[in-house]
Amino acid sequence: MMELLAPAGSLEALKTAVLYGADAVYVGGEMYGLRAKAKNFDKGQLAEGVAFAHAHGVRVHVTVNIIAHNQHLAGLRDYLLYLQQIKVDALIMADAGMIALAREVVPQMEIHLSTQASATNYATFNFWHQQGVQRVVAARELSLEEIKEIRSHTPKTLQIEAFAHGAMCISISGRCLLSHYLTGRDSNLGACTHPCRWQYRLVEESRPGEYFPIAEGEEGTYIFNSKDLCMVEYLPELAAAGVSSIKIEGRMKTPLYVAMVTKVYREALDDLQQDSSRYARKKEYYKSLLSLVSHRSYSTGFYLGAPGPESQVYETADYIKQIDFVGKVLKVPQDVEGLALVEQRGKFSVGDELFVLPEKGDLEPFIVEQILDESGEAQASAPHAQQKLWVNLPSQAHAGCILVRKRES
Repeated sequence: MMELLAPAGSLEALKTAVLYGADAVYVGGEMYGLRAKAKNFDKGQLAEGVAFAHAHGVRVHVTVNIIAHNQHLAGLRDYLLYLQQIKVDALIMADAGMIALAREVVPQMEIHLSTQASATNYATFNFWHQQGVQRVVAARELSLEEIKEIRSHTPKTLQIEAFAHGAMCISISGRCLLSHYLTGRDSNLGACTHPCRWQYRLVEESRPGEYFPIAEGEEGTYIFNSKDLCMVEYLPELAAAGVSSIKIEGRMKTPLYVAMVTKVYREALDDLQQDSSRYARKKEYYKSLLSLVSHRSYSTGFYLGAPGPESQVYETADYIKQIDFVGKVLKVPQDVEGLALVEQRGKFSVGDELFVLPEKGDLEPFIVEQILDESGEAQASAPHAQQKLWVNLPSQAHAGCILVRKRES
């Protein structure tokens, strides 16, 4: 069965991904990764995250995938040695010089070639395998047929990883210059400001200062906006093409997003392995759950052929979102019947309908009948603050569960 690789932009997201069924997680440290605006992990958090994941049988891959300039090489040797010391399972890398240094400094560590390296043909896959790379993350511009052909021309000792879900980028394999050019923040060093999501105006050469709107709807147009990728309906096709690991994009995402997407793909992969007809019957169910969390309109990217204009989102830069993160269960003590300690993330009150996001199955509804503060004093509501509260929960809830509320339509 294909590995399920989930994103973790924070220690909380890592633990959430593990509890909701990831086989492996990928994280970034404070240096060398391509998500500088994620919370990321300091050395202590990395060690704690690796220990937690390994205790649950989950692998940890660390991104070391910036496109490095000279000054970025200082400290890399010591950082790689630290990752080896805490028993990180794999390094995700894109830069040839950094890969060569890793082969020298930590020769026993797995190296996975990042999608930033734009591997689009079997000759490139084979080249990197000869350099000691054990896995290549396929460029997102590849179709299923192209991946299948690559698999037929590469040794079985080389694994193929492919993105299955999440945000897409208009540039080739994410190597974009717009952010650096417009703001001085380099996408290839992890500091992208996402100018592809901004509104733009047209200026005619002989009339400087006159900005003409480009309108395709009431809100204007967002001509660079890409739809999000969703391949939950095509897992058998990904497996048949030779993909050994499916990857969820989202190290900037919330624990709610990580929990929901990881849970859905875990359930879909398990259904596919146990009963392919059940997987086929449940496709609408998988899609209905994925539609609840923050996303742009979904597409299949390049997998089924080169995408046309329908794969761009012209109307808005906004996300579609139907549920909100309101709490996380910290513990369900045996000696406090019907109550659990919850870390609050959003406002809710006595009488509200909330939902538990279980590891398997649909959302579990319940009515908030009781809220107590940590001292045991009854509360009518929980204002928006990160406080700990005692709340009545259904019996299915356990430590690590996410609590949500549905938005009014």
